[in-house]
Amino acid sequence: MIRCQSCSKVNPDSFRFCDECGSKLVAQPFSETGPNGSGTDGAHDAMPVSVPQPAQVTSMGLPPLEAAPVEFSGHGEQVEERPVSGAHAKLIIERGDSANTEFPLITEESYLGRWDADNGIFPDVDLDAYDPDAKVSRRHARITFRGKVHMIEDLGSTNGTFINRGRRLLPGSPQVLNEGDEIIVGKTFLRFRIIR
Repeated sequence: MIRCQSCSKVNPDSFRFCDECGSKLVAQPFSETGPNGSGTDGAHDAMPVSVPQPAQVTSMGLPPLEAAPVEFSGHGEQVEERPVSGAHAKLIIERGDSANTEFPLITEESYLGRWDADNGIFPDVDLDAYDPDAKVSRRHARITFRGKVHMIEDLGSTNGTFINRGRRLLPGSPQVLNEGDEIIVGKTFLRFRIIR
């Protein structure tokens, strides 16, 4: 766990930016002691475990979904739960010279936008090199993965976020993403794929 130096929010080690204020996190692990009194560093490296998070409320005013402990395949066999550190989905650019460029989504929250070092904006899906007309906002959208549900939320972008060429998403109103959905951010066309 890493404590944000700006707002003191505790974030998972895999996060590069604070979930609360968006500040870049400095790699200073948040120290906790385990049940036997020893530190947790390295204690869970061999086996993925779910780390309980402090109570939070999403932008919809609801607590975030928790990961289901057991998943079953279509044949009734138990499937191991994927550790959050592994890629759970990916975005693929659909058009233009950069078609088929892939962006794996490996954290519970992935930000889409354009890199801006001067303002400390380093999105997980950096579309700066693929957006010559600068139609993608610096902080454009966020994809969350909680439980087995993927959701996308527009962050007040200038040119909007669209799913399957429907209506423009309202900022702060997450929408469920399904396998194969088309996402348009600015003038960039992306295909959403779930990694099973």
